[in-house]
Amino acid sequence: MVTTDRDKVAATTNLRAPLLRFRVAAFVTGIGLLGLVAVMVLRYGFDNPEPSAVYSPIHGVIYMVYLVLAVDLALKARWSVKGTIGVLLAGCVPLLSFVAERAVTRRVLAGRKL
Repeated sequence: MVTTDRDKVAATTNLRAPLLRFRVAAFVTGIGLLGLVAVMVLRYGFDNPEPSAVYSPIHGVIYMVYLVLAVDLALKARWSVKGTIGVLLAGCVPLLSFVAERAVTRRVLAGRKL
């Protein structure tokens, strides 16, 4: 079966809303990871566990939302299992979620699979 440009445009149009949700979640997760790093520095570097006790559960919820929205986009865009796991793990490494978001956006808008 040959895919045409019209098929790619139709697929990309169907993925705009899930892609936007994923992009927002990736950005919030990236900022959240940077916040978590700051809180961990306070906890272990300055022996101040209070900010960590408050922020860590919030970060956990943010990451769970990221996971759900990434899997949603992965299913709709028909990503490979390897690509999906890579994007899910990118939300665990500070600054890597920003890189993954750009790569995912480029590929989805080009109509390519991950």
